[in-house]
Amino acid sequence: MKKVNIGGVPEHFNLAWYLTLKNGEYKEKGINLRWHDYPGGTGAMCQGLRNQDIDIAVILTEGIIKDIIAGNPSKIVQTFVQTPLVWGVHVAHHSTYQTNNDLKGTKAAISRYGSGSHLMAYINAQNNGWDMDKDLDFEVIKTLEGAVEGLTNNQADYFLWEKYTTKPLVDEGVFRRIDDCPSPWPCFVIAVREDFIKNHYEELQTILEIINATTTEFKYIPSIDRMIANRYKQQLEDVQDWLTITEWSQELIDEPTIMNVQKQLKALDIIPKIIDYSELTFKL
Repeated sequence: MKKVNIGGVPEHFNLAWYLTLKNGEYKEKGINLRWHDYPGGTGAMCQGLRNQDIDIAVILTEGIIKDIIAGNPSKIVQTFVQTPLVWGVHVAHHSTYQTNNDLKGTKAAISRYGSGSHLMAYINAQNNGWDMDKDLDFEVIKTLEGAVEGLTNNQADYFLWEKYTTKPLVDEGVFRRIDDCPSPWPCFVIAVREDFIKNHYEELQTILEIINATTTEFKYIPSIDRMIANRYKQQLEDVQDWLTITEWSQELIDEPTIMNVQKQLKALDIIPKIIDYSELTFKL
């Protein structure tokens, strides 16, 4: 049985992976797929691919594009979630900041450099017309738990993270969400190390066939909203809202989208150059 390591954030977006693993669908095809939680997010997964700790990552689009350009020997093989990610702009509940503009020139908590929380802080700054050199400052907090500590203890002033994941912390009075910042592109893609694509092409195809069969019908699984609410400790109505705005994909991300992401990252000086579509993607 071929062992395959896959990484992703421990969030509701990835429940389909949990369900297919629980059902033993990969083992039926001779694949021992091992899931690894990455609470540190995209930056940690990029390092996991580089270190060969994982073969596959379910990862933020902008983060893996940046890291492939920086030398990560991986390729995007499919979009996983087609819809944008809605990032909440959060402050500590006791904070005096009330609006996004109050945050100009303050310190953003980020999981690590190159992470989604880092890159989206630039998008948020751009949306608000800030000076990228003068109005952005960062504090590395590694995980969501680190963000709770960092904002509560005033080590950082605000934090961008997927708003439904952080909603329980807002409900508990740990964070206040003062704004939303949707990503301007499909949020999650599936990225695979190039050597794994080359050496285990058929296993990769099988894995994608299994997960795609589940994401195609995901919203129609009986009581899926209650399952998500219970597993991720979220309010049922929040889960139902999230399900209405979220669409999965079973296709490779298209060239215009890839070029748009690169243009925006280049304009923000997050990437040094724009590269060809074929250098970032692989069509199975």
